[in-house]
Amino acid sequence: MLVYENYNLRNHNSFGFSASAKFFCEISNVEEFYELSEQLKEGTFLVLGEGSNILFSKAFDGCVVRFTKKGITIVNEDKDSVMVEVFAGENWDNFVAFAVEHKYYGIENLSLIPGSVGAAPVQNIGAYGQELQDTFFAVNGVALDSGETKTFFKSSCYFGYRSSIFKEELKNKFLITSVVFRLKKNHSLTTRYGSIEEELKAQGISNPDLSDLRNTIIKIRQEKLPNPRVLGNCGSFFKNPEVDPQVYEKLKTEYPSLKSFPATYNKVKIPAGWLIEECGWKGKKMGNVGVHAQQALVLVNYGGGTANELLELAKNIKADVLNRFDILLEEEVNIV
Repeated sequence: MLVYENYNLRNHNSFGFSASAKFFCEISNVEEFYELSEQLKEGTFLVLGEGSNILFSKAFDGCVVRFTKKGITIVNEDKDSVMVEVFAGENWDNFVAFAVEHKYYGIENLSLIPGSVGAAPVQNIGAYGQELQDTFFAVNGVALDSGETKTFFKSSCYFGYRSSIFKEELKNKFLITSVVFRLKKNHSLTTRYGSIEEELKAQGISNPDLSDLRNTIIKIRQEKLPNPRVLGNCGSFFKNPEVDPQVYEKLKTEYPSLKSFPATYNKVKIPAGWLIEECGWKGKKMGNVGVHAQQALVLVNYGGGTANELLELAKNIKADVLNRFDILLEEEVNIV
């Protein structure tokens, strides 16, 4: 186990921004975390997955920790479902590919979402009508302050829209080491979101299976979203805002093309990308950063950009949306 000092995190965030961490360490088990804690004695920890949903706005005066252990294990199954434990360092899309290959249902619509399995519960990742919480059973890990190993079951995780206890109350206080999912062995597919049905029809697929759906979603995402290895980004920068039904109806009257998605607690979810595009930001550049030309919800680093440039861009976008629609956008990305 190596502990690096004054470590540049450029290669550990999908924006590709330069940011320094006082210490950086990769570990593969709880024992190594105990060793790390003993070595550093005191200080702040930040747990990092693959860096696909984080914006380092300044140097981090503490230790950035990556849990790297990978692996997928069947821990229990019956005729209807299977319990799968996945180590936190496993790539999320590799896990989705595993599930689809074995004909396990429940996460196929989450194909090609970047990041690690350990980071997925933090954000309660979701796409095309599925969310992580739909198949989540439990998470295992260690409290960073006490070193106590703990298991959190679904009811204790307080999952919300792109949120959980690990993003709020336990932010940077808990190291996730593995996640347990309950996947179904047979289930109907969710194809009604976005352009899935349209794309399936274009391919001449009338009765899709898991592989068909996964491949279609991958195709849609690749056409719609920039590859972070080519163009620095973290996917959706803002959450889709949830508004009161009367607010939505008023907007719909003025803007008939406005779409909506189901939301909880008598709210209506409207696409943040549409709001941003209506304000004229789609494809716009500000210095070395900008708004992606195909998806207004994605802010990008064209090369040589800085976190401050991106934050200024986001600030201007939020101000325009608030001024025009009286809706305050909330960042989905984790800003450090």
